[in-house]
Order: sequence, then C-alpha cells, then structure tokens
Amino acid sequence: MRLKLNEGDRLQLAHGGGGTLMHRLIADVFQAAFPASDTHHDAATLTIPGSRIAMTTDSYVVDPLFFPGGDIGSLAVNGTVNDLAMVGARPLYLSVGFILEAGLEVATLQKVVASMQRAAAIAGVQIVTGDTKVVERGKADGMYVNTSGVGAIAPGIALGPECLRPGDVAIASGDLGRHGIAVMSVREGLEFESEIRSDCGSLAASAIALLDAGIDVRCMRDLTRGGLASALNELAAAAQVEIAIEETAIPVREDVRGACEILGLDPLYIANEGRMVVFVSPADAERAIQILTEVQPGDRDALPRVIGRVADGRTGLVTMTSAIGSRRIVDMLSGEQQPRIC
Repeated sequence: MRLKLNEGDRLQLAHGGGGTLMHRLIADVFQAAFPASDTHHDAATLTIPGSRIAMTTDSYVVDPLFFPGGDIGSLAVNGTVNDLAMVGARPLYLSVGFILEAGLEVATLQKVVASMQRAAAIAGVQIVTGDTKVVERGKADGMYVNTSGVGAIAPGIALGPECLRPGDVAIASGDLGRHGIAVMSVREGLEFESEIRSDCGSLAASAIALLDAGIDVRCMRDLTRGGLASALNELAAAAQVEIAIEETAIPVREDVRGACEILGLDPLYIANEGRMVVFVSPADAERAIQILTEVQPGDRDALPRVIGRVADGRTGLVTMTSAIGSRRIVDMLSGEQQPRIC
C-alpha cells in the first residue's frame, strides 16, 4: 500500500532521501508536478541529437563542514560524480553553487574550494560554471553547496532496476558505514580508539572499468543516505523482485561495528559516500570482483565481495539470512537515522 501525503501534513526536520517520508514527498509533491522526473535513478538519462547524456543535481548541507576523510567540498564533487556514474555515464562537467553565510572566514572557503579542485581532478571532471550568494549570519551553517553534473552515456548502455533478473549477483564495492560514523564522531565530539575516516571518494573509475571491460552490469547504486538497506529496498520495489543478502558477507570494519553498537545504530542503514552495490549476471561475477579489486589497489577497505543475489520471488522485498541461519525482512529506513551527513 502506498502512503500519500495530505495537505495538512507538515515537514519535520529531515535532511535527506533515506526514509519513507522523503520517498512520499518525492512521489506526491515533486513527481506529481514534474512527471519527467519520475525515475528510479539519482540521475536522469536524456537523449539529445547524436548522443545520450546523464544529468543530476544535489545539495550538500553537511554539519560539520570538515570531517575525517573529507569535507563539504570533496563530498559535493564526489556525490554528484557518483550519481552520474551509477547510470553508466562518464562524468564530464560540473556546476557549483555556494550559499555562504555572512561572517564565514575566507580561509575556510578557500580550503573547501581547493578540496573541490582536487576531487574533480581525481574524478576526471571539470567545474565549468557556478554561482555564489551570501545570506545573513545564522542562515546557512557556514555554507551550503549545490552541484549539478553532466556525463556522456556510451551507445548500448542501459542500466536500472528494470534490468534485474533472478540469479543476478549483488556485489558491495567495499566496507560500509564509515562516512556516517566519521561525520557523527566530529559533530558529537565522540572519540574512538582509532580514527574512523569517511570513505568519501569517486566511484566513476570503478563503474567505467566494469562497463569498458564488457561486464554484463544490470544495475548500480551508490549507498548514500539510508545506506545499503535503503538502496536495496528501492531497487527491489522498483523491479518487483526479491533481493536476498547474507549477513556474514556484508563488509563492516570492526571499529565501525563497535561504534554502531555504542550508538545504537545499524550498519545496514549508515550512509556511505564512496561505496556502491553492483548487480551483474552470474557468469560475470568473478571477473567483476577482479576488476573492482584492480581499480583501487592497496585500499584494503575497498575489497569488493558478493553479498547476495536476486531471488526468484517477485515480492519487492529485501531479505537477509543471519549468521545463525534465520531469515528476516530488511525494511526501508522509516526515518532519518543520521541528519546532516551530506
């Protein structure tokens, strides 16, 4: 049953697309007004004379501006690049809009801009246009950033939940949960035995390597707000398939798992900014793992692994087999577990 927003409903403090409220908001307000935006991707695929492109936009309001492993600048670039890459596009150009709070130190802005420049260079994109606005003190938490991106889609590339088939293999590109915990640790003043750094990074090289190698990729999704659980639920619902995962196969570092236990959080729902789930045909699973491993040599946390498969049932559900063999349904995140992580 689909829940609908009513005219008397009021927005609560929610900062992202990981929960059911945001999904209702998107469906009942935005897609109702802008039907061309009715897509199951974070980027739109568009046809222009002679070629196909992907286009996306996102706004970043992370608090704090700087966190272990990244900042609002690198986050904005990588987040937009990753949305393009997930539809099989080669990211090319970005725009950037800054909403700056009066009183912001110029040195802080310069540090963010330099970080954006480095992230863009690593991802192989150019920042080609932008805008700047200044608002009153206390209105923008230092700064907000909006980025839009355009990428080129090669002929014959068509990815999406509608391509999922029973037996398809689900691969996680690396360990989960570090970004959300890294941001929370700074914001809440938490200290752990070892520093937990965000996984913030570009997925473009990994996605392009798979496609260039001819891997039969069905679908890709970056695991941002709402984490792995929400991403899989979105795909299962859109494709009306069952996605079955194995708890023991899901890669979570021990320090992240320990932090989640202390904070009462579930790693399945923690945000990531440099991880994706890739669905490939069974015949290509082993080669896909090899390619993903070779793209990021030396990063022991970015070791891809098979975490599950598309099952036969057309249920639109995500199920998980636990370490002791029991099976349960993994629901969509009902609220926003971690506000202001992107």
